[in-house]
Amino acid sequence: MNKTLLLILCDFLLLTLLALTRWETAEPPRPKQPPVPELAANAVTKDQDLVEVMRQSLADEQSARDEIAQRLSQTDAALAAREQSLTQVQAERAAVAATLAETQRQAADLGKKAGAAAQEAALTKEQLAQIQRELAEKQAEAERQRRELAAREKQLSDAQRQLGETQKQNQMLTMAVVVSEQEKKNLRETADTLKTQVELERTERLKVQEAASQLAQGVGQLAEKSGELTKEIRDNRPINANILFSDYVSNRVTAAFTATRKGFLGQAKSARETNTVLVTDGRQVYALLHIADTPFALGEYGVDWESLAVELSKAGAARNATSTVNFLQHDPRIVTLPVDPSQAAALGAKVYPLATDPFKFPEAVLIDGGGRGYGEVGFKLDPEDPGFVRVDNRFFKRLVGDFTPKRGDLVLAKTGELLGIMVNNDYCALLKNFSPAKSIQAGPDIKAQATGALFDSLIARVRAMPPKLQ
Repeated sequence: MNKTLLLILCDFLLLTLLALTRWETAEPPRPKQPPVPELAANAVTKDQDLVEVMRQSLADEQSARDEIAQRLSQTDAALAAREQSLTQVQAERAAVAATLAETQRQAADLGKKAGAAAQEAALTKEQLAQIQRELAEKQAEAERQRRELAAREKQLSDAQRQLGETQKQNQMLTMAVVVSEQEKKNLRETADTLKTQVELERTERLKVQEAASQLAQGVGQLAEKSGELTKEIRDNRPINANILFSDYVSNRVTAAFTATRKGFLGQAKSARETNTVLVTDGRQVYALLHIADTPFALGEYGVDWESLAVELSKAGAARNATSTVNFLQHDPRIVTLPVDPSQAAALGAKVYPLATDPFKFPEAVLIDGGGRGYGEVGFKLDPEDPGFVRVDNRFFKRLVGDFTPKRGDLVLAKTGELLGIMVNNDYCALLKNFSPAKSIQAGPDIKAQATGALFDSLIARVRAMPPKLQ
């Protein structure tokens, strides 16, 4: 015997007992509470879960829009979640359908039971009403489950529609990624093109710089050649005698000598002042003089000087003491006073260089040592004494001032350089260096230097020179 038939028999017996019971004396029946449907108790929780899943999906989709790189992965995750939710909904739908089928089957069984009971025994109206109420409840439950199934189907449709929209958004994101990759490719191609253009421009710039460098070098060479040409023109163009004399007047310095020695009536004192210029051989600066412009004389023998003071000065400048008096090896009648750089700077006078090519011009400018006059004179090289030149003082060109050439006059080349100094009225000593033959150290006591013997040796050298140079 199966369970269904057993259940029907138990129901039949129960109905029979109920029909035979005297209900007038029995306790009134308590109101029966309708059973809580199983699906109704769980429906709210499942709806909340579905809403929560959908809200989480929307939140995932919203965060996926922030970065394109994460949208695809998050969208795939959302799709997987929705597919899982859809699977769950379908599973719930299948479960509801199965429950509905079971309920319908139970209702059909009850209907069969009712028919069988009606056929087998006469049921009371109350029993029939009870059965009908149960049948109505079952039908209501079935209707409710059908509505829930319809709602589930609607939710499934909405989920499918949302899934389609998500897929569409996924396609749009994929398209956006493709477009971004294409733009990146275009930008890369543009960057390569710009890089090529920059390289070309850099090459062109280097060529232009090289050309500019060559041009600048050419301009520099041209400027150098132009400077050399200008210097050559300046060197080969004679300077006017007026300009040379003006420079001499502006740059002459005064040499003051004070010397003492024993005389017949006691101590004799000698003082001399003369105008001269500063000259240089490229190494040292000197003041140039003739011995006749000093307290010394080469016509005296055996005379020792006891003290000597020498000072150089220039108008408006401080006086500077000089410690050494040199007599040149070239001609002992030529005197030089060494001047250190600080003294030369303090004097503020022009320093004349020695003539590098003394025979460039056939004429020179002779300037009186006292500054009384000047003039242009011709000079000739003496083959017997190449260190001296003969000055043709018979004819002066543009003679200025009343003077006659004499020893101690300065001779300037037309280039503005120092040619030499007159050692007598006819000959000029050409100066190439300032090597000293003898020297005297100035001071308050110079007796130990035996200046008498020194001058004796210098006189002997002058006496040994040719008569025309003496």
